[in-house]
Amino acid sequence: MADAALTPQQFQEADGTGHWRALNAGADAWFDAPTHRAGAALVQQIGEVAEAMGHHPDVDLRASGVHVRTYTHDTKSLTANDVALAGRISAAAAELGLVANPAATQRLQLAIDAIDFEAVVPFWQAALGFDRAPGDLLSDPLGRHPRVWFQEMDSPRPLRNRVHIDAGTPWERVEAKLAALNAAGGHVTYQNQWWQTVADSEGNEVDVFPLAEANGVLDGDGTSDWRVMLTAATYYPITSFDQGVEFVEAVAGLADDVGLPLLIDLRYPGVTVDSGKDQQETDGFAALAGAVQSVARDLGLVADTSQIRDFQLGIDALDVPAVREFWRVALGYVVDPREDLTDLYDPRRLNPPVFFQQKDEPRPQRNRVHLDLFVPHDEAEARVAAAVAAGGRVVFDAYAPDWWTVADPEGNELDIAVTVGRAEREQARQVAADTSTT
Repeated sequence: MADAALTPQQFQEADGTGHWRALNAGADAWFDAPTHRAGAALVQQIGEVAEAMGHHPDVDLRASGVHVRTYTHDTKSLTANDVALAGRISAAAAELGLVANPAATQRLQLAIDAIDFEAVVPFWQAALGFDRAPGDLLSDPLGRHPRVWFQEMDSPRPLRNRVHIDAGTPWERVEAKLAALNAAGGHVTYQNQWWQTVADSEGNEVDVFPLAEANGVLDGDGTSDWRVMLTAATYYPITSFDQGVEFVEAVAGLADDVGLPLLIDLRYPGVTVDSGKDQQETDGFAALAGAVQSVARDLGLVADTSQIRDFQLGIDALDVPAVREFWRVALGYVVDPREDLTDLYDPRRLNPPVFFQQKDEPRPQRNRVHLDLFVPHDEAEARVAAAVAAGGRVVFDAYAPDWWTVADPEGNELDIAVTVGRAEREQARQVAADTSTT
């Protein structure tokens, strides 16, 4: 049956999926492309295939390539439809001369330890604007930002975390968000003219911004559809996947013509256009944003700013260079070259930035927040080894190769995880356990 669920391993072993890697919640591929336009040519082909099959993937166009993620929405799993779609997309990329790079695929997820789930989950649902899914998961309705899941904590950890979350919001929605956080048990721990730090009932913190309208709008003619947070972004609902493809192609041409990179994310039902963190400050960006808005309106698109979200992670450290180097290697990120910044970012701008703050004194308590990084099954051991060589240490590997928990030099933890083979290994463990009790 076309809609029967496949395990990640079954997907990976199917014909035509060699360019793809099953991660969490789907399978991903990356195809290198030299320009937005070259990538948009593949997006156009993906649109034709998706419409013909009635099966629409998530597509992220960047100046350096195209990222595609497929999964079957109805079953929240991989199916034979995803195998067929993956094969046809790979064939289209090959015809265009675009080379797949499976090792480039990865996906971040955030985990929050909690004693009282029902007190904490509504706070984070309000903080991030995410949907609540089964299993105490929160997910971005547009699938752009990391999922968040919650695990049980056996005893309180009262000290301030070394890891916190920044969650940008369109300026006109900030007041309502802060009210919702307060209603969900939050309390303010810090405020200045730009942002407010709010903690949940167990002390996990989120920075909410911008507090003032002046900091949330893009200066320039014809840019009223855009909102400024860490990035400048706009979102347009679409009435068909074809309409989204047409808009993506137009925006790709505009970006190439002025030589500015954009993050262009096509979903069914909408397209997000994003500057990338701080890139809206580049000369000429406001004019590009105005041109994007003009094209959108020519196509009859109407912006919906309520769907715009922003996300980054902050890590406190006593030795910022040492801790940052671990995370650079472990995440496969690159250093932001600007002076006086500690930022790391995904070279393909697919996962959120991470920045580092100077900490004044040690906090020996284990964090309540940690990161999960899902990587290709054939890259995991090398990534773990690289993270250890960069100053980390493996603190838990009882379930390897499902996941390894690696701590940075100051104890912040990262789970390097794979999904391929996990279901089969769990079944084998269960059979072994049943056998031992009979």
